[in-house]
Amino acid sequence: MKYAGKVALCGLSAALAAGCMLLSAIPATEYAVPVIAGLLLLPVILEVGPKAGWAVYAASAVLTLLLAPLWEPKLLFVLFFGYYPVVKCYADRLNRPLGWLLKFGIFNVAMVATYLLLQLMSGLPSDAFVLFGVSVPLVFLLVGNLLLPLYDRAINVVIRFYCVRLQRSMRRIFK
Repeated sequence: MKYAGKVALCGLSAALAAGCMLLSAIPATEYAVPVIAGLLLLPVILEVGPKAGWAVYAASAVLTLLLAPLWEPKLLFVLFFGYYPVVKCYADRLNRPLGWLLKFGIFNVAMVATYLLLQLMSGLPSDAFVLFGVSVPLVFLLVGNLLLPLYDRAINVVIRFYCVRLQRSMRRIFK
């Protein structure tokens, strides 16, 4: 792939990810949209490399912060789902336990940071996030830890699909 094709692919991926984040205004999409937007960085990582993936993440994160309407999906994308495919690229090169330790560590730090920022921005006390004596953010964190391996595996499926079905066409389009 020539330099112009790489630049075009990176620009298109950043624009698509930020555009996808605009869909977070639709009710019941707040959690799905950041996940999908993050997956749009995979062609860049596979075709251009992880360094370009970081650049596309940075561009799409800035666009998301400027354009997306709701704070929770914005923070989920910026603090975790936007860069997780790039982190996964590096973590999968490590030995398996160390790679998973890195993935879970980054996930937990990002989710706690998201919660703290949302709490700070809303101005609500921490007991406002308790329902029937159960901390809702803690339940979300536990469920997220259970779903992280499923998300990681889903990324592998998307990568295989891209390599088998789309890679040849993408390389033809972005010569």
